Amino acid sequence: MFDNKEKTEIAQLGEFGLIDHLTKNIKLNQQTTVKGVGDDAAVLNFKDKQVLVSTDMLLEGIHFDLAYTPLKHLGYKAIQVNLSDIYAMNANPTQVTVSLGFSSRFPLEAVEELYSGMLLACDKYGVDLVGGDTTSSKQGLVISVTSIGYADEKEIAYRNTANEGDLICVSGDLGGAYIGLQLLEREKLVFLENPNIQPDLEGKDYIVERQLKPEARRDIIDLLKKIEVIPTAMIDVSDGLASEVLHICKQSNKGCNIYEEKIPIDPMTYETAREFGLDPTVCALSGGEDYELLFTIKQADYEKIAHDVDISIIGHITEASAGCNLISKSGNVHQLKAQGWNAFSPPAP
Repeated sequence: MFDNKEKTEIAQLGEFGLIDHLTKNIKLNQQTTVKGVGDDAAVLNFKDKQVLVSTDMLLEGIHFDLAYTPLKHLGYKAIQVNLSDIYAMNANPTQVTVSLGFSSRFPLEAVEELYSGMLLACDKYGVDLVGGDTTSSKQGLVISVTSIGYADEKEIAYRNTANEGDLICVSGDLGGAYIGLQLLEREKLVFLENPNIQPDLEGKDYIVERQLKPEARRDIIDLLKKIEVIPTAMIDVSDGLASEVLHICKQSNKGCNIYEEKIPIDPMTYETAREFGLDPTVCALSGGEDYELLFTIKQADYEKIAHDVDISIIGHITEASAGCNLISKSGNVHQLKAQGWNAFSPPAP
């Protein structure tokens, strides 16, 4: 199946390049498999509903730092990021399974704290925790969550179905989780240099919570159903706005125009980014972990969402030959590039 003759570093491919390489020869044999790899969730057809399944893994030292991440928040976030993948298909999650790997440095009370956050998230979103596994780990804390959901076939939103002329929309605001992470990392360094200095997070609750306790956007799915809008394509913003827009464009074989002035950024995110010497727009485009929903809609549905304060129309889909572009506030056209999270990037020196 694979005929590489030379050694190739995984970092050269990147996360999605590796996925494309490993899955390019997969053949689907089961009639019940509607959609396999390549989207936010697999889609299985059982009777009158499409069943969706998605799995995420979180690794200590890669996805979270226990120096500033409370275990209860971590458990809550682990469930939320997984439910977000089901919502990103315009579907409803109903059950989750949770698998944990942890070392002997975690007492029972610590595991209970982690689990309490998971159960809190499940309770809030009406999701049942129906199974999982636990094991010992020599590599730090490992969390794997699988979510299961359902939707009517006609309502499922894929990444590869955007059409030329569609409007590009995003929920909430962007960049806050990344700036919250920068703030937490700064305070960690201060603490390591002088443990007597307490963290200075006053007035920054919103962006800290965006990083430590994100919320999957079930309310957006409920809203779209209420106003009878079915997205033509959809994805959640986990790796940065630019990366997600490019996924939709690549899989739909389309281009896009994104307008910088339309990208929603919370004032606290904007001001704190400036304090760190960062460009707020770059943070929104490349920061990741916002877990907002990015979706495209038909122009005919514009009036249905135009006045919703929690949905921003940030651009439109074009023909593939036009490319993927960011139109700056000054009117300059720049190629849209993905510089967000890459699971296989080498660690910073």
